[in-house]
Amino acid sequence: MGNQEDIPQYRKIYTLLRKHILEGVYKEGSILPSENEICKLHNITRPTVRRALDALVNEGYIVKQQGKGSIVNYIPKEIGILSIAGTTSVIGEKHLQTQIITKPELRPFSQPFHFTLSTLELESGCIFLERLRLLDNRPIFYDTNYIPNINLPRFCNRSFENRSLFELLRNQYEIEIKGGEQRLRAIPADTRIARFLKITKGQPVLHLERKLSTNKSGFNIYSSLYCNTEEHTLHGIF
Repeated sequence: MGNQEDIPQYRKIYTLLRKHILEGVYKEGSILPSENEICKLHNITRPTVRRALDALVNEGYIVKQQGKGSIVNYIPKEIGILSIAGTTSVIGEKHLQTQIITKPELRPFSQPFHFTLSTLELESGCIFLERLRLLDNRPIFYDTNYIPNINLPRFCNRSFENRSLFELLRNQYEIEIKGGEQRLRAIPADTRIARFLKITKGQPVLHLERKLSTNKSGFNIYSSLYCNTEEHTLHGIF
């Protein structure tokens, strides 16, 4: 998987329209081209266009109004770590940077784990990825990610520097985040977290433990995140 020709046509249209929304080509409240216009422009069928638009509706990028069409919805400007759309989607690649602390590597799930794991997950192990995310060059959060090692060919060989994890899963493996659960609490930063986030040891940080469900049955993505909310609020839709 991963070649452009392997990506379904509706995903290509979805990705293009989503990119144009995030880049401001279509502003909040503006109307996307009609289904007929998109069909003619890209030489595709109406069901394909509708599937792409439905994906945008499900992620909150547009709303459909009878008699008007597809209207661009409000795109939140706060830190989007709580959003199933992903942080890069909300903030934008131009401002958000990603530094890889530990490149993707295969590991068994640590025990005890912070969520209950299925037998398949335990048997398959996980792909561990450790990152630091920065907004305008200031560290905002440090995260560790645990992705089940289930049918993700060549995943560990891919580059994740300044790339969105959700985008890569969406575009290369057709894995969509659909929802999830998370636990939040304030904790004092230990030496390691303080060093990564460039704050004083003991300063409060927000700790999130997350389990994200996807469109693939039994495939969940787990993460543990430490957020410096001193200057930024968190926003998201679940």
